[in-house]
Amino acid sequence: MSTILIVEQVLNGLQFGVMLFLMAAGLTLIFGVMGLINLAHGSFFMVGAFAAATVAAMTGSFVLALFAALTASAVAGSIVEIFVIRRLYGSAHLDQVLATFALILIFSEGTRWVFGSFPLFLEIPNALSGPTTLTGGIEYPLYRLTLICVGLAVAAGLWWLIERTRIGVQIRAGKNDREMIAALGVNISKLYTLVFALGAALAGLAGALVGAIQSVQVGMGEPVLILAFVVIVIGGIGSIKGAFIGAIMVGLADTLGGIFLPALFKLFMAPGAATQTGSALASMLIYILMSLVLIWRPTGLFGLRT
Repeated sequence: MSTILIVEQVLNGLQFGVMLFLMAAGLTLIFGVMGLINLAHGSFFMVGAFAAATVAAMTGSFVLALFAALTASAVAGSIVEIFVIRRLYGSAHLDQVLATFALILIFSEGTRWVFGSFPLFLEIPNALSGPTTLTGGIEYPLYRLTLICVGLAVAAGLWWLIERTRIGVQIRAGKNDREMIAALGVNISKLYTLVFALGAALAGLAGALVGAIQSVQVGMGEPVLILAFVVIVIGGIGSIKGAFIGAIMVGLADTLGGIFLPALFKLFMAPGAATQTGSALASMLIYILMSLVLIWRPTGLFGLRT
């Protein structure tokens, strides 16, 4: 295979990985800080995408569309946390799963009622359309390269928020000993609402950014949610660093596996059988990766041992 193809697929894997990070970062914060299994997290991905598509169609501004995605998903997350999730913190995980699964159905049917069953389309802004030339004369879509840069910038900003700010100290302390920080005067309810809204906003941003390269439709968040859970299991529950590393690993494994495994099997199998076998193995690759990580380190790469 040519060097150009390899570089393109590595960049595609990075782009997929950083978008997964935006989903997984909020999910791992919510799970790590609150101990909550939130199956409805993918719904905020969908909310962000629909909000962005709607505002972009009304205003023609992609920047306003991203702002609308962040705002809509954060508001939706705050409302859900205050009126539903807050009643589940002391409940068993099964109750949390059932309640948040119900939220998936509510969000999906509510979105279908408002927007209909047909997909919406969010166009790439003109300034970011077309290819750009990288070192070595490699052409790569400018929008996808921008997604990589945005994802890396958000990752750096989130790391700074968690590790270098007062609110970050409260979030980390709340993950380790919520009773103690409550005794020190921190409003746990407001902290939890903030964390949940932040996680929802990150998911909504990912939905808006990805919505420009795929259709915006009802149920678009559920497949991404599954991959986000794989990411946080690999990286370690509650770890932003683990979510980032895990997301990059999953993005690269999924993208490169789908391209290179069929080619590898063609070296010693018939083309038809090689394509079928390689594609089947590529679809299982991220789960094989997760299994290997858990065998080596059951708490994930950066999860705390108990």
